[in-house]
Amino acid sequence: MREYLLTLCITIAVTYLLTGPVRKFAIVAGAMTEIRARDVHREPTPRLGGIAMFAGLCAGLLVADNLDNLNPVFADSHEPRALLSGAAIIWIVGVLDDKFEIDALVKLGGQLIAAGVMVIQGLTILWLPVPGVGTVLLSSWQGNLLTVTIVLITVNAVNFVDGLDGLAAGMVCISAIPFFLYAYRIWYGYGLEAAAPASLFSAILIGMCLGFLPHNMPPARIFMGDSGSMLIGLVLAAGAISITGQVDPSALNLFAGSERDAVHETVPSYIPLVLPLTIIAVPAVDLVLAVVRRTWRGQSPFAADRGHLHHRLLQLGHSKSRAVLIMYFWCALISFGTLAYSVNSASMWIVLAVVALSGVGLVLLLLPRFRPRVPHWAESVVPPRYRRRRAALRRARAEAAAAREAAEAGRRPSAPTRTLNGATALRAGDDLEERRKAASSR
Repeated sequence: MREYLLTLCITIAVTYLLTGPVRKFAIVAGAMTEIRARDVHREPTPRLGGIAMFAGLCAGLLVADNLDNLNPVFADSHEPRALLSGAAIIWIVGVLDDKFEIDALVKLGGQLIAAGVMVIQGLTILWLPVPGVGTVLLSSWQGNLLTVTIVLITVNAVNFVDGLDGLAAGMVCISAIPFFLYAYRIWYGYGLEAAAPASLFSAILIGMCLGFLPHNMPPARIFMGDSGSMLIGLVLAAGAISITGQVDPSALNLFAGSERDAVHETVPSYIPLVLPLTIIAVPAVDLVLAVVRRTWRGQSPFAADRGHLHHRLLQLGHSKSRAVLIMYFWCALISFGTLAYSVNSASMWIVLAVVALSGVGLVLLLLPRFRPRVPHWAESVVPPRYRRRRAALRRARAEAAAAREAAEAGRRPSAPTRTLNGATALRAGDDLEERRKAASSR
């Protein structure tokens, strides 16, 4: 665990320290996000935050390669090299898009190339654990096709959800934490070394996000851009592919004792199939809804709009910070709930806790429309929006003051004379001067 903590800290430090210089470089290079109709920020903000995140990825892999306990991951597997190759390709595509706004099909082509490079170097799905069936061995083309599909879905899901300050980095970080805990448990708890690359990838991913978040929290001083969102999406997909397709689920059954223990122990063998889906559950739902919505309107699935989940939260009345926190809550509930179920699937308390927290999440979603009656004595300890009596009193006083001003305005000179601005006064003075000149000439 100490090696992972060291790798995590180095990744955080490199990403955090380089984000400031990258921001200055983005301003000089003109890689600025202009204000568009679908955006929620109020001033142009520099992009290219993915440069610092890619540097953090490289630093994390370099440090891990020189640690005794993590070096076997590089010596016995080609997956770190495959990840770095695919990440470099998709990062370059993202940098070009942040600067020059390349076409969506060109970005899709870059994503396909990055996924293909990873597949060629061995980062692919070999088998799938199917509940009730067992381990299903995939053919070469099936595994490659499924790998490319997972990469495309994950990359675009993270890219789509990157619409509010700190949203994408925070959600990916929250999802990567339980993923790391699960992969670490599979490696050291069950002794399966095939889970080591996924543990390393998720630890580095957490460091990339944590190092960038201080610069990206509301109000953001820099955006990660496509160079960052597609990059962390690719790293997330690489970890999911590694632990899903490389770890043999049947090997977990060897550690079971009695028949009852065997039933309980086989549950984690199916979690690699479910946990990668829970990591991108919220972004994936947003992606599917966006594609359906745009296709229904006759638009391109890649056309931008203001119909994403975070936009809908803002339309409900949530502030940007509260919308981000609500998305964090749902992401944490899904991912950590799945992790807890994998540890003890026989506990009904876990299911009840998830259901109760889901109810809390629904209340949070409807909070702007929920205005309970607060007693007068409790109005001093609740937010202003719940102080109905005081708010009504203020409105009544404001209306009375407006009525008095309207009554006084009836006794004053006409409104145009009182509201004459500088430009109107200047034109009136010019007209008066012209009339004087005309009178003197006559």
